[in-house]
Amino acid sequence: MIIKYISFLIGIIWSYSIIKTQSVFSKKTGIVFKIFITKISWITLITACYFGYKNFSIKSTVIGVIIGILLVNIGFYLLKKNINQKFSEKNITIFKSFFEYTLIFLVVYFVLF
Repeated sequence: MIIKYISFLIGIIWSYSIIKTQSVFSKKTGIVFKIFITKISWITLITACYFGYKNFSIKSTVIGVIIGILLVNIGFYLLKKNINQKFSEKNITIFKSFFEYTLIFLVVYFVLF
């Protein structure tokens, strides 16, 4: 039972963190990210909630969803704070641009080939 609940929490955290990641990208990359990745993450989040509802009580499911969302939000807050302290704004912009164009290239590559 504990392993099922841990897998439920991992599913919630995994899918919500990918949904939350979309807000980091610029508009052009956000569209590509939204079309190809976020839609699947929403389905995964809904499926994880259904899994929790079928295997646990409603109370345990709601608590798990709240814990998962709080952990992801706290993690993103701490990561943003840590990155802003360690790197300059210029380095963050360069890395973000590189990552965005790489993501666009990989999506286009795997969709077309």
